[in-house]
Amino acid sequence: MNTSNTITYEPFGSYKGEEIFKFRIKNVHGNYIELLNYGAIVKSIMVPDKNGNKENVILGFQTLEGYLKDASYIGATVGRFANRINNAEFSIGSKTYHLDKNDGKNNNHSGSAGFNNKVFDFIVNEDSVVFTLESKNGEGGFPGNLSIKVIYKWTDKNELKIEFWAVVDEPSPLNFTNHSYFNLSACAETIDNHKLNIQAAKILESTPEYIPTGKIIPADKYLFFNYKLKDVMQHNGLNIYYVFDRSSSNENAVCELFEEKSGRLMRVYTSYPGVQLYTGDYLKSPIIGEHYRFYEPFDGLCLECQYYPDSPNHANFPNTIFEAGQVYNETITYAFDTILY
Repeated sequence: MNTSNTITYEPFGSYKGEEIFKFRIKNVHGNYIELLNYGAIVKSIMVPDKNGNKENVILGFQTLEGYLKDASYIGATVGRFANRINNAEFSIGSKTYHLDKNDGKNNNHSGSAGFNNKVFDFIVNEDSVVFTLESKNGEGGFPGNLSIKVIYKWTDKNELKIEFWAVVDEPSPLNFTNHSYFNLSACAETIDNHKLNIQAAKILESTPEYIPTGKIIPADKYLFFNYKLKDVMQHNGLNIYYVFDRSSSNENAVCELFEEKSGRLMRVYTSYPGVQLYTGDYLKSPIIGEHYRFYEPFDGLCLECQYYPDSPNHANFPNTIFEAGQVYNETITYAFDTILY
């Protein structure tokens, strides 16, 4: 086992002849996160409840096989373009690009170009693990040679800090996020009784296929202000993009997730303009997960901070076409605490 201060890593299997490693970053309190260079995945986040019991608060698998067979992007880094692109196509200037149709007639999470099943190179620094990947021009239909870094840090304040850095050599749409499924009860219960707060009064109007219509509308019945998830879901799953009330800034929490029995609280900070809330209604794991069970709908939820979905096809959305040499740099922080309620 190799060591760099509080960072250790060990073999976790192999994929297509490439070795996969499991990385552990432990802080001064003995709390830790685990990462994989397969999919730049967050495998586990071990934090205490209000009684000091340390448990994993995200969904994951004990073996690489679970991730290889997973179809729900559990814990993965998502790109080149997170979320959906309508009709699996977009245009830059007079040229139209055609992508994989892996979600009906649409493209979701980039199809074959997706980062979720790629093996990343890595650098272990004193306080971070950096995953790097080169995505070739034309992969999955996307233009340009792309270089990306995903930088993970784990602080003594129990903060998971994720930084995305990328550059491409010709104009191309870019949109990266993390697809961890959170359950602050450590899967003792579903997410039904989690309380969620999202600092967003508006959402994107979408079709039944989750494709934005282009309209930004009031959240109304989907507004989250310290409400229990089950009270807003009303027995239906949610897959909604929320537009944050503020301009780009990561000084204030944009989301808060709380689970009363454990006392665990998670705050989310980000530089992105919004978040995709997905309540895991299509979860169905083929392998038993970290929590000694097959994962099922509503066992976890995703708070995927990202740019607007289908942005290349909506001129009124924030631009996601990055020019040659333009640096992509965005951050997401998941900060964990406990409170008595």
